[in-house]
This record gives sequence, structure tokens and C-alpha cells, in this order.
Amino acid sequence: MDVGFSNITDTEERKRKYEFASYRKDDLAFEAPKDSEFTFRGDYGSLAGTTVSVGAGTNQERILLEWKTRLEKEGKKLTVKYFQDSNSTYLALNSGKIDAYFGPSPNLAYHVTQTAGTPGPTRTAGRFSGAGATLQGLIAATAKKGSGLAEPLAAAINHLIDNGQYAKWLAAWNLSGEAVTTSRVNPPGLPLDNS
Repeated sequence: MDVGFSNITDTEERKRKYEFASYRKDDLAFEAPKDSEFTFRGDYGSLAGTTVSVGAGTNQERILLEWKTRLEKEGKKLTVKYFQDSNSTYLALNSGKIDAYFGPSPNLAYHVTQTAGTPGPTRTAGRFSGAGATLQGLIAATAKKGSGLAEPLAAAINHLIDNGQYAKWLAAWNLSGEAVTTSRVNPPGLPLDNS
């Protein structure tokens, strides 16, 4: 395999071995029932008093547990729940056992489109950069460092952006909000102290 296109986050740690051509924002998202009042407003304080599910061992779990600790220091509660699989998570969401699910935005955006028109529709109820509050994380085509593939990949992605095909593809997957205006070679990535 010469190039990876599998939701790979650009990190400074990975740049030691790989080169990148960015093609999408690395956003995490909250999914909630369509008729719920839950909305994440970009500030962990909006999670006080809620119950949120997250996948174990994920970047979003690390972020959510950090927010939980901050809320506890402020005397507020955030309950974090784990489930074995997606079906269990969505059953808990639909039955009101959790207020929201925190996961990778593309997965949740796809699920939102799949629930539209069903008895249990959901919605994206807020987003957060996978790189944290101070840096917009990026998803990138990834190749071995020194392969020389990042620049032609970025040129190809920029061609798709310029001719409008990129926007059509993102719209088809309900990911228009994650569009980048240009593909960049080795843009700033998740810092070493946060990867």
C-alpha cells in the first residue's frame, strides 16, 4: 500500500514516519435525538448534568474524560457511559438512557442521514476539533515520509476542490461542514504533547 485514506489524523508524531496531504477537517461530533434539547456549544460547561456515551480507547474518550475532570473540579457532574457496540449505543440514545453519543463526525453524520424519516431520527448536536480547542485537526492522505506522494496527492485533491467534485462528494455523505478550502502538504498537526 502506498497511500492511506482511512480517517487518518495529521499529527506531529506521525510526521516522523509519514507525509500528509490534508483533505478534510478532523471533527468529532455529538449525536442526539432530533427532538432533544441537548446541544454542545463548543464549551465543556454545556455538558454539565448530562450522560454521554463514548468509545473506549479513543481520542474522543480522552477529551471527554478531561472535560469530566474539569467539571468535577467545578462541582458539576458529567456521566460517561460505555457500550459494547453501535447498536447498544443507539438503543440507549433512542430510549433516553444517554443524552448524546460523542464520536467521529463522519460516522455520526452518516448515521444521522440513515435515521432521517425513521421513528428515531437523530441530529448532529455540536462539533469539536479532534485536535482540541486551539487547533483545527485535519484528516489527510498519508504516505511514507520521503515517498514524494504528498505533493501530487494535494494537487489532485485541489483539482477536485476547484472543479466542484469534492463538494459534491462531501455533501453526499453529509460532511459539507468538514470541507477544507485547499489541500495542504504537511500542515500543522496534533502537537507532540497531545498525540
